[in-house]
Amino acid sequence: MNHQVEIKLLAKQLGLANLSNNAPAFTLECISHEEYLIECLKTEIMYREQKSHERRLKQAQLPTLKTLDEYDTTTSTGITDWQIKQLATLSWIDGIYNIIFLGPPGTGKTHLALALGNLAVQAGYKVFFTSIDNLIHILKTHEISTKSTARLKWIKECDLVIIDDLGYLPLSRVETNMFFRLISELYENTSLIITSNKDFEGWAEMLGDNALVTALLDRITHHCQIVGLSGDGYRRANHKDIFVNL
Repeated sequence: MNHQVEIKLLAKQLGLANLSNNAPAFTLECISHEEYLIECLKTEIMYREQKSHERRLKQAQLPTLKTLDEYDTTTSTGITDWQIKQLATLSWIDGIYNIIFLGPPGTGKTHLALALGNLAVQAGYKVFFTSIDNLIHILKTHEISTKSTARLKWIKECDLVIIDDLGYLPLSRVETNMFFRLISELYENTSLIITSNKDFEGWAEMLGDNALVTALLDRITHHCQIVGLSGDGYRRANHKDIFVNL
């Protein structure tokens, strides 16, 4: 048995997945045993980091990958390039701060949320993205659905949970109570990004319980940056007609 085959067999026993399949080949270049071992361990670490990133990205459920560089501050107002750079440091996640993006459709709320979520995944944070409708479905079915059970468990383990489109559809009292209980569990343990087309007064109408909304906002806004976006928005600014003058 040659040395490389033996290295692969031993690596497999130790659970070193990359090394067991791709042990660095011996070369004619004269290197020490220590240097060869270091090379083996480096490649194993790189492999594990890549696999870990792929798992986090899959678990994050980001519907599309956006970047902050793609966000056009000229099509909406309410956030500056400097503020975007501050958010990009992700220090607010370590401080367990929340971010709320408020504004009409097309102003980039979801784009910013997705871009920050993608950046957080790359930085090694546990992230989950969900629409409010999907979140309510998870909360209502977690006792009967193994998929929802796993999703809810992941949500509670995350460093950052992104809740998109809060405000488009009203919630029943039961659904509002479920949502409130989850936010209470995440409070001061997990950072939130929430996007909504309604201001806080509109939240009371949507959730249907002023007292509960007050308690909800008390938790969400305790450590929070509220960003109000306005303007015509990216989609309207980049609207294209089917019929054009030839």
